[in-house]
Amino acid sequence: MSLNSHLSELRRKHQSLSDAVEREQRAPGCDMTRVAQMKKQKLRLKEEIARLAQT
Repeated sequence: MSLNSHLSELRRKHQSLSDAVEREQRAPGCDMTRVAQMKKQKLRLKEEIARLAQT
């Protein structure tokens, strides 16, 4: 997998998580533990994207 396609995939996953966090937060009785986990995963993806984009 090329670097560009890998970055694109990471960005897609980041956006998907962002959408999922938003949906979860809007749902009645949202699970804040799940939201926190998704946000941490989203941050890890963002850091990975930034690291790879610098190379």
